[in-house]
Amino acid sequence: MAQEDDVQQQEMSFWDHLEVLRWVIFRVAIALVVLIIGCFIVLPRIFDTFVLGPTRGDFFLYKAFGLFGGGGGSGMFMPDFGADFHVDIININVASQFLTHISTSFWFALVLVFPYLMYEVWKFVRPALFPNEQQNVRLAFLSGTALFYIGCAVGYCIVFPLTFRFLTQYQVAESITNQISLNSYISNFLGIIFILGLVFEMPMLAWILSRMGILHKSFLKEYRRYAVIVLLVLAALITPSGDPFTLAVVFLPLFGLYELSILIVRK
Repeated sequence: MAQEDDVQQQEMSFWDHLEVLRWVIFRVAIALVVLIIGCFIVLPRIFDTFVLGPTRGDFFLYKAFGLFGGGGGSGMFMPDFGADFHVDIININVASQFLTHISTSFWFALVLVFPYLMYEVWKFVRPALFPNEQQNVRLAFLSGTALFYIGCAVGYCIVFPLTFRFLTQYQVAESITNQISLNSYISNFLGIIFILGLVFEMPMLAWILSRMGILHKSFLKEYRRYAVIVLLVLAALITPSGDPFTLAVVFLPLFGLYELSILIVRK
């Protein structure tokens, strides 16, 4: 039966494949719309506790660093992790709260639909693979999905809170008071989390390039020192705070991903 399906897939024309791809996109779009509606309904109940969690001193990361390193920080090298931290998010546009509700629901739904998207892509490319290739590609899709969620978790739990806390506590002059707008907060919140999710796909991209014969283990080892500089620049772009503490927190996972890429690519 499987052989008959493979023969049918091989006999499909270009337009037949295009029709299959159209239905893949259609099913993913339907799933995305359903999740957007669900997130829109649920979001008001979790916005204060989840989305605005890093704006308060009782956020779990701040409490952990406060217990580990004390309440005060060294200013230049480490943010202050005192428990009295609190930032009020203000709205300066009439429609901002409604538009933020819609846009945040969309990005949350996009993150949630990612496994189903990978499943549909896997079903689309599977007939073109040999039986000995299907196991490796299936593992790549599963690992890529897991790495995406790990990257999003690192962005939410570590990178964004540290960046946000440093920037809101930084003052070029004591007479200037920071007032963070809702648009500014949400754009940084979603941007950092989603970017980290994509950056954590680095090992899977390296593995795919390796299977294609484009990337090899010796190349990654030879240019490791240059990769360190590139990753430092990338970490600085992701976290524009500029303090060494936050920069190191972002750089170390990126460097770990590079070393993981070396392990999984071909010689």
